[in-house]
Amino acid sequence: MPLDKQIAGVLQQFRDLPEPDFSQVDAAQYRQFSDNMLPAIPGEPMSEVHDLKVAGADGDLDARLYRPSEAPDLPLLVYFHGGGFVMGNLDTHDNLCRSLARQTEAVVVSVAYRLAPEHPFPAAPLDCYAATCWLVEHAAELRVDGSRLAVAGDSAGGNLALAVSQLAAQGKGPTISYQCLFYPVTDAGCDSQSFEAFAESYLLSAKAMRWFWQQYLQEDGQADDPLASPLRAESLAGLPPTTLFSAGFDPLRDEGEALAECLREAGVAVRVQRYEGMIHGFISMAPFVEAAAQALTDACADLRGALK
Repeated sequence: MPLDKQIAGVLQQFRDLPEPDFSQVDAAQYRQFSDNMLPAIPGEPMSEVHDLKVAGADGDLDARLYRPSEAPDLPLLVYFHGGGFVMGNLDTHDNLCRSLARQTEAVVVSVAYRLAPEHPFPAAPLDCYAATCWLVEHAAELRVDGSRLAVAGDSAGGNLALAVSQLAAQGKGPTISYQCLFYPVTDAGCDSQSFEAFAESYLLSAKAMRWFWQQYLQEDGQADDPLASPLRAESLAGLPPTTLFSAGFDPLRDEGEALAECLREAGVAVRVQRYEGMIHGFISMAPFVEAAAQALTDACADLRGALK
């Protein structure tokens, strides 16, 4: 299957942007550059959007709540942004979160977890879990139904959604009804067939992904921790039903699909779909890539059905 024509047009815009020498890159400067590379696209109008503070594992975190309507007792969808554990923020994923809220008919809360390398593993997964627990505990004042809870994320955010589901499944709660994972990071090994096949030129390169892991994992042995590499978990039993989307031209394609198979083997209901012709990060391109918009609609239908 060839590259989607609209995706090819997106890549054309970046053809003259050289990849940095990651041995020399300053993470804070790279974050500043990457997070501001594209102009913000206005998103869906909401009944309410407001920034708030939620509890993290070591202090308060910034978060943003999106309420699509004033219907009572809407379900709760907690969202974790991508960015290689190093980049991304509430603004980079604002458009996507608005679309998720509108199409899932849920209140979406996007969580700004602490980023590496300033806050290496396990700060991010512990933040995301603490924030999810806090949101459920404060469901009444947030005017959401905390008993109808889903988590979602893209790329590194998909990894963090998996970490939250793992921690919740270890007996501490809360009960998560569903998880939606867009091309999740699942293994620090960086050695799959797709990782080699698409090592260059599709917005996420092999060099960049290895650099992200180096920023995130700063102690020996952490790559084997299931909260970092869920693909290495002894068992994924007890995790919530899952939608997992992969992209045909993504270095992370195979590790995401391998995780879906591990979930299946653990008895978890999984819908996995590969979007041929797509690249890493495609779900955020829904405003200008028709196939990405359709994928987002598909994901939201799954979430909406699970949260009814």
